Amino acid sequence: MTRRLFAVERYDGAGGESPPVPVSLLTTAETRLVCAVRLPADDVVLALVEGPDQETVAAVAVAVGWRVDRLSPAAWVAPYDADRVAASEAGDG
Repeated sequence: MTRRLFAVERYDGAGGESPPVPVSLLTTAETRLVCAVRLPADDVVLALVEGPDQETVAAVAVAVGWRVDRLSPAAWVAPYDADRVAASEAGDG
């Protein structure tokens, strides 16, 4: 199956909203969560998700309770390196 990359945005406003659904639930048999970041200044969670098409990614997000405020096709500018990110967060890089 061909997997394409999509940016899934959820805008987290203040004001007593219920706790967000864990972003890890976006990994299913049809989709794979590649990474996710929170942009606190904008109250946004940005998840990069691979899937066969935009409709499938949206359907999976809704099925697991993830609110989708914006969903767009995405393209890598630089490759994602999970080991390098982990080392950086641990203070090793």
